[in-house]
Amino acid sequence: MSHDERLLVIPESHAGLRLDVALQQLLPEFSRSKLQEWIKDEFVFVNQSHVSSKHKVYAGDEIKIIVQQNPEKNAFLPEAIPLDIIFEDETLLVINKSAGMVAHPAVGNWSGTLLNALLHHVPDIGHIPRCGIVHRLDKETSGLLVVAKTLSAQTHLVQQLQARTVKREYRAIVWGQLWKNGVVNQPIGRHPSIRTRMAINLSGKPAVTHYEILERFGVHTYLRCNLETGRTHQIRVHMQYLKAPIVGDPVYGLKSIMPIKSMSDELRQHILGFHRQALHAIRLGLIHPLTGEAMGWSIDLPEDMKNLLEMIRIEQSDVADPLEDLGFEDYLDESSDDMDDDILEDDE
Repeated sequence: MSHDERLLVIPESHAGLRLDVALQQLLPEFSRSKLQEWIKDEFVFVNQSHVSSKHKVYAGDEIKIIVQQNPEKNAFLPEAIPLDIIFEDETLLVINKSAGMVAHPAVGNWSGTLLNALLHHVPDIGHIPRCGIVHRLDKETSGLLVVAKTLSAQTHLVQQLQARTVKREYRAIVWGQLWKNGVVNQPIGRHPSIRTRMAINLSGKPAVTHYEILERFGVHTYLRCNLETGRTHQIRVHMQYLKAPIVGDPVYGLKSIMPIKSMSDELRQHILGFHRQALHAIRLGLIHPLTGEAMGWSIDLPEDMKNLLEMIRIEQSDVADPLEDLGFEDYLDESSDDMDDDILEDDE
């Protein structure tokens, strides 16, 4: 991280003050909380030593501060981050986003994002709003995501999103046994007390998730999920509502329902070590903005979900046979309504 250094000597007028108080008065351009953070992270030296914010300073004490730049400055800088590119031409870029990558910079994730990678891969994309990103996947959700490389393509894709001609299919491994295909029609809004979460909220936006059982096991179910709407964390919140939260979900999981005693030690340890939601955007279909051609892409499950699913199958597959997987060739069929309503909300 880029930085500069500030050197100062404590004057008589500030002798006896706490270190953080003295620094805030001598360096008013920095907030006290920011100075306390730097002291805690050992970017502040008093007479060449690290001390706490409560340390009292005296006249003549030599202070060195390694000033940390605001991370927001990295939000729109190109970074040489590898991209798993499924398709690319002069108009579109289809990417298999890995779990752990944030799509767009935000608080706590100002660098290392998909946007930073796009600026390196296609430098001119910086002239397009949001660098061509028209829809997002949550940080720990993997799978297909389309990016526009031109302004006209972005406009066209936004119109398709609104018209529901972009089609996406997700796969999820959830806790519990769901016995029939179904639909969750429950509005989603901000959690009333935890603002970083979403929740079923009667004052929220309409949200509809269709789910289809692909395989059913002793304590898990493997699902296909399609969206009529695209609210932030929609699939995750709706699965929690069904009391069938997604395996590994650190936010919406329900640890109390985990049937620990019914699993082998190997499966239990594997699941406890699965540190992201088992959710993957596996298929994508759209109309090419330039040619008007109907196009579609399909990818495999990521290795971590494959391994988890295989371990569950080995241990519990005697409960039920896998259901027949349906094709994707009719991804533009109007009856298959798996679209997002809102642009730039997290899709799942």
